[in-house]
Amino acid sequence: MNSGKYAFVIMIQEKWWQEFLRKNNRGIQTQSYIRLGAAPPKEASVLLFYVTKPVGEMAGYAEFIERILGEPEEMWKQHGRESVLSLKEHYDEFVRDSHHISFIRFKNLHVAAKPIPLNNLRMLLGQKNLSRKGFYVDKENADKLVQLME
Repeated sequence: MNSGKYAFVIMIQEKWWQEFLRKNNRGIQTQSYIRLGAAPPKEASVLLFYVTKPVGEMAGYAEFIERILGEPEEMWKQHGRESVLSLKEHYDEFVRDSHHISFIRFKNLHVAAKPIPLNNLRMLLGQKNLSRKGFYVDKENADKLVQLME
């Protein structure tokens, strides 16, 4: 694996983060984040979850399993139970006319004991702005971020 693609930062809305936390608290180990089209990451070892405004902080991390790309109906049949969209109707509303859906599968979600605020994150990564679609982080920076969250 390319060391520059060791971890991927997923930008996630607070409502979805809270749903992942609920599933995690119920003991559900493997979960999926759904994105339209061929969404990144394709490869990674770790997912880092940045909860967007109004929260604005890196709130946790998990082990990346895989990104699966497929047709919406087939993806729901295979992995729908892993998503936070608990009802098929909600899933259908989300995917609408999309021809392909990405299920970003992960396990062992860890909630940050010390979440990292946006300004600190920017300073640590040396970036003025963070990509809304997410971005890769190398192993050194990923390890540093995980350590700061623990």
